[in-house]
Amino acid sequence: MPSSDPLVIVGLHHRSAPAELRQRFAMIEDDLDGALEALRQAGLGEAVLVATCDRVELVTHDPRAAKIFAPAIAPRAALGPEAVTAALHSFEGEAALRHLFAVASALDSTIIGEPHVLGQLRAAHRVAGDMGLVGSGLEGVFIAAFACARRVRRETPIADRPQSIAAAALDLARGIHGDLDRCAALLIGPTEMGELMAEQFRRAGLARLVVCGPAERAQPAALRLASNHAPLDELEAALVPADIVISALATGRTVLSAPMLAAALRKRPVRPIFVIDAALPADADPAINALDGVFLYDLADLERAAIAGRARQAEAVAAAWRIVEDELAAVRARSEARRAVPAVVALRRHFERLRAEVMAERGLDADAATRLLVNRLLHAPSEALRDLAVREGDAAGGEAMVRRLFRLDDEEDEG
Repeated sequence: MPSSDPLVIVGLHHRSAPAELRQRFAMIEDDLDGALEALRQAGLGEAVLVATCDRVELVTHDPRAAKIFAPAIAPRAALGPEAVTAALHSFEGEAALRHLFAVASALDSTIIGEPHVLGQLRAAHRVAGDMGLVGSGLEGVFIAAFACARRVRRETPIADRPQSIAAAALDLARGIHGDLDRCAALLIGPTEMGELMAEQFRRAGLARLVVCGPAERAQPAALRLASNHAPLDELEAALVPADIVISALATGRTVLSAPMLAAALRKRPVRPIFVIDAALPADADPAINALDGVFLYDLADLERAAIAGRARQAEAVAAAWRIVEDELAAVRARSEARRAVPAVVALRRHFERLRAEVMAERGLDADAATRLLVNRLLHAPSEALRDLAVREGDAAGGEAMVRRLFRLDDEEDEG
């Protein structure tokens, strides 16, 4: 039976949790079954736990959620309950439902429109369902959230933003290094946005990829991306062969410093390094920009490039459609002209016959002959105009056609 208690969401996310907590989110994400079992052992009979790089949130109808969450979850992240409690946020009733809809629709992500979040939410729902922790009330809530997310993606271009940012990064990398089939990339962290970029580079033909970061985050990402893994304490060595660096650790501390990049450049003097700072807060020291041989772009830079690219593309598409329409109009005009040719030939033949008849009349001087020709030429059209006026009530239309055919208005204007 549906719960009579309001929906409750309690947890931590990228805005409420400090960097040292966010680094532990991956530990819970990698052991979702164990975290759910801990919640069940603490007394929750209904629970969906959403665990990603951005958030760890419990969705339930149980009003005890806030009291149970921290003591059950903190040990899974090797933290004390007080550290988790200090950063908790919670929503209840309609506010909780609104928040869940926003999460499902990627409106509450670090990168708005981030494409992985809906899949992560579906996975969390499925795991909880398999463990018997989703009742009919919670099932209805998630069905509604998934339906909302589908409409948002179908009826708005919100999903274009992260994809276009990743595409802009790919275009810039090609501009710096050319084809990617000889390039090596280093992914630091990562976050969902970092993984999205790495996936784009992989699909574009990137030769080699190494994921460098804390084992609990980097190893699962390396498995998903079919790449190698390096521990974070080997970062300086991992930078040396990297033509492209995607930094997405987002700890709030500088991960890539100017001296670190300068040292890597000295060991690879021929090829530049393209650094993409995909972290919020930023991983890279802005002083890197001053290094000769390093190209640093953050998310704001990439978004500007993506917007410019979209604007150029939109303008090009619009111009192409205008050309298409112009060409179609020209084809239509030529077709109409061809259809008029037989009538023009018949008219000319008719005029020549009347002229021959007049020329056959004897005893006519030029003035009389031309008057007779004009009268005979105008006889049939005059009868047709009178017929239009009397039978069809379209005298104005007939007059307009005659004026157009013989350009009478032009003559009156000249007169």
